[in-house]
Amino acid sequence: MIYTITFNPSIDYIVSVDHFQIGNVNRTSNEYLLPGGKGINVSIVLNNLGIESIALGFIAGFTGNEIKRRVEEEFQIKTDFINVENGYSRINFKMKSDEESEVNGNGPLITESHLSQLKQKLLRLKSGDILVLSGSIPSCVSKDIYSHIMSELKEKDINIVVDATGELLMNVLEHKPFLIKPNNHELAEMFHVKLSGIEDIIKYAKKLQKLGARNVLISMAGDGALFICENGKVYFSEAPKGKVKNSVGAGDSMVAGFIAGYVNIKDYVQAFKTGIATGSASAFSENLATQEEVEALLRTIHEVEYNI
Repeated sequence: MIYTITFNPSIDYIVSVDHFQIGNVNRTSNEYLLPGGKGINVSIVLNNLGIESIALGFIAGFTGNEIKRRVEEEFQIKTDFINVENGYSRINFKMKSDEESEVNGNGPLITESHLSQLKQKLLRLKSGDILVLSGSIPSCVSKDIYSHIMSELKEKDINIVVDATGELLMNVLEHKPFLIKPNNHELAEMFHVKLSGIEDIIKYAKKLQKLGARNVLISMAGDGALFICENGKVYFSEAPKGKVKNSVGAGDSMVAGFIAGYVNIKDYVQAFKTGIATGSASAFSENLATQEEVEALLRTIHEVEYNI
């Protein structure tokens, strides 16, 4: 089974405004609501690709109930959320106009008692399961929480995927995560360097591997993607051609696509290609990638083993 954790899920209120003007009354030309959070996005895309998962995380208040309802009823995804008594699950406001803007809420207060409940759920995971630790965490939770979770599960044969940045990601490397997925900008920030080309990106991605990551997937938006495999090989693929309509969820979709490609036939190259196709399919759509969109793009992707 695949499990995703979203520490701070949200209701994403997404609106389109023609030529937004600060200080004036603006009216939307389009608006819709979606359950949000990186782990939830991964579960939704996995579901779209025919892969079952269980969504874990913390919810609170009427907004939390709505997140749970939408995930279960609209996307037919199993959930095992923990209810938090203090506060409300956040509402994130995302506006598409001449420029994209976002205002994100804070979310509820997660205590040690809530974290202990999560731990008990995770201890029930079995050998061969996949756990996805995805996204940022609220300020009330320690930045070593992902590392702590991996430490608790170290005796279990579980493939753990971490999609995070900065300290949150660096803290987990000693526990040898199955896959990490920073983008090229996040990679530069982690090592406090300026990356001048693909050779530099490979160099620092391999440093993450030396620090413990088994596999490193680097997204580079329109410049394609790199995959540093645990077998020592490096693969590169150009990005598929298409018009970017929505950048929200593209990275989560790449993670979901990689997992879907891997669990089907346990082939890293196929997982890499499926990850690229899925991330691009979400970027080229108003919504998260569907199986039909992914399959169409997958036929256009040709990976290249990269030698430096």
